Order: sequence, then structure tokens, then C-alpha cells
Amino acid sequence: MKEIFIETEYIRMDQLLKYANIAGTGGEAKILIKQGLVKVNGEIVTQRGKKIRNRDIVEVNGIKIKIKNENN
Repeated sequence: MKEIFIETEYIRMDQLLKYANIAGTGGEAKILIKQGLVKVNGEIVTQRGKKIRNRDIVEVNGIKIKIKNENN
């Protein structure tokens, strides 16, 4: 499982996918999300502006990413 560290309270789903190099552009991120290929904590999420917070686990195409807030 890959860990991504953020310095803020949350990161938006589309921003996370770009930051983690899952999607090359915001457009690619939007497509992945709208197609139902992204899960947050085991549930499919189709909101690209979904707030991803500390300890959330995001999964895309078998790649799991755990979010860690450097302040927590």
C-alpha cells in the first residue's frame, strides 16, 4: 500500500489522483471517478470533489493509497 502525506486537513479526490500519479490530468481523474473505478474506504465514490482525509484509503485499479496527515 502506497502512503501519501498531506499537510492540509483534506485533499480533493481529483487532486489526490493527480498527486499520486494515478491520473496525468484533471480530465483523466474525472473519467476514472465518473466511471466508478475509485473506491474510498471500500465504497465506490463518483464525486470528484470528495474530501479525502487522514487515514482514508483510496483504491483505483487495484492500487491502494493510504492518506496520512503529517500533523496527526
